Amino acid sequence: MTDTTSPRFAAKPTSTSMPDWYPELLDSVASHVSTGHRRAITAANTEMLTTYWSIGQEIRARQTQQGWGAKVIDRLSADLKDRFPTAKGYSPRNLRNMRLFADAWPNPAIWQAPLAKLPWYHHLALLQKLDNAEHRLWYAQAALEHGWSRDVLAVQIETGFHRRAGKAVTNFATAIPDEESDLAQQATRDPYLFDFVEATEKIRERELEQGLIDHIGKFLLELGQGFAFVGRQVRLELAGEEFYCDLLFYHLELRCFVVIELKAVPFDPAFLGQLTLYTAVVDDILAKKGDKPTVGLLLCRSKNNVVAEYALRGYRVPLGVSEWVTAANESLPEEVASVLPSVAELEAELAAGPEQL
Repeated sequence: MTDTTSPRFAAKPTSTSMPDWYPELLDSVASHVSTGHRRAITAANTEMLTTYWSIGQEIRARQTQQGWGAKVIDRLSADLKDRFPTAKGYSPRNLRNMRLFADAWPNPAIWQAPLAKLPWYHHLALLQKLDNAEHRLWYAQAALEHGWSRDVLAVQIETGFHRRAGKAVTNFATAIPDEESDLAQQATRDPYLFDFVEATEKIRERELEQGLIDHIGKFLLELGQGFAFVGRQVRLELAGEEFYCDLLFYHLELRCFVVIELKAVPFDPAFLGQLTLYTAVVDDILAKKGDKPTVGLLLCRSKNNVVAEYALRGYRVPLGVSEWVTAANESLPEEVASVLPSVAELEAELAAGPEQL
């Protein structure tokens, strides 16, 4: 006896029974679905922020006019939970955050774009860690541009990213076409913060390099969006002689190689000659058709900006000079810092036994 109560499902047609144009149809429809989902999420986020801002404004206005305190917030939270049992996000703490949100952006036109595209927890990081509205807008735009998570955004704020972004001393304005020089400049930092590298009393320059490689994810985050790691101590051969560049990257937006040289001593104009040699060889033996000229970036323990600016004037290839610091070194008392190895000692290791990739 046949069980007529069991559900029946049509068999999925085989791919061979589909016309030739079907894969194109599938890709197109899938693209529409994906776009629709993204727009729905963005619209939902915008609506949620609008609701939170409106609640915050209401609380703000009532408190300002009538001067009531925390007990009203607690009761409001409880009553909202009773009225909307399945709703989330209306705890006393979050209601207070909505008030802060409204305080920070009294004019909704200011935050609706780009801030409306950021998730609520990004906004909490902006509110909790920044008092300056201009800085909040700057970090909001950067978070959208670079796709930062909430945790990454918090780290960038704590390390003063807005004070370091695009601040390297460079010759990009004259060595790179106008339409690309701004992008290249914004890809630099000064100083570079290597707080993820352990700074011990016995640290050597080679150990600094190894520390950057051991924490390549954090290093790439500090370098910024677009950098792809190629190798360390990359062997370059020229007229029978071998040279080794410290670190080699490729920048996906600039479409060029980036040679990074680490120095544990103050900036010396002579370093630029070595870096220029490396960029020229990379252009000749590694760059492919369509790649832009290789960029050289020199990271020194310290520098005199005026000296660096004058030194760069003599070069036509794109070069930049920045400092690198570690949080540990920055916070050391003078009497403790004095027992650290000299900068000359820190530079010694790279010259000994380079690795070939």
